Amino acid sequence: MVCVSRPDVRVSTDPPAGGSVRVVVVALASVFLLLGLVGFAVLHFGGGTPPGEAYGAVGDPAPSPAGAPAATRAGEQGASRSGSRFQVDPAWVTRTAAVTGIPAPAMRAYADAELRLDAEQPDCRVGWNTLAGIGWIESHHGTIGDRTLRSDGWSSTTILGPALNGAGDFAAIRSTPSSAAWHDDATWEHAVGPLQFLASTWDRWGADGDGDGAADPRDLDDAALTAGRYLCADGHDLGSDSGWSAAVHSYNHDMTYVANVASVANTYAARVAGR
Repeated sequence: MVCVSRPDVRVSTDPPAGGSVRVVVVALASVFLLLGLVGFAVLHFGGGTPPGEAYGAVGDPAPSPAGAPAATRAGEQGASRSGSRFQVDPAWVTRTAAVTGIPAPAMRAYADAELRLDAEQPDCRVGWNTLAGIGWIESHHGTIGDRTLRSDGWSSTTILGPALNGAGDFAAIRSTPSSAAWHDDATWEHAVGPLQFLASTWDRWGADGDGDGAADPRDLDDAALTAGRYLCADGHDLGSDSGWSAAVHSYNHDMTYVANVASVANTYAARVAGR
């Protein structure tokens, strides 16, 4: 499991059309529906308005594809910083970021990860909009809490989950010297970075997404590729409904989370399609 640090948090599944994010906390209580539906309360973090439809149920279909990103070859203008692989076309990034409201460095990271995984594991079929759905829910693409996302894929300040000290619904996980270097807590573990990885998960799956010679969960380029590889594990086919749901559920063992990711991913696909 990746993001265990916020098991009771729900994030608005209506991402804003613009790149800026203001954090809003909205408590929904005593919502009365006809046909005997009971009231519920959900905590929303983030800008935009609440979704216009109810969260999906278990077994919801995989989100719609959002169009494959265009690639450039190494050595061409805008090619990989490592100079050794395909990278998404910067013009495609600019256009798609403007349409979706995703910050351009995040858009680049998600699309780069799709291209890389399509070459590595073509049967996985993970789309950039799925990675973007996770990125929005986990950290608003690295901008949560009035942060900004720098052009190198790093947030202006490190994004940390709460201490996993056993309080409330949180697990009790002791920090290690290597993970403490990320979050400066020598006692308790924290999920780290824009996609909220724990050190134990990163130690197994961590990847160098931008070819700079280091794999760091605080770098969205690295985190996006790592998340994609994690989703593709165990032979998941994210082009199928069951494979997509199982993969995202492995990222966070909560079916409402899975439905929220689908909702956001579909929103981005619809924006690209012009609907």
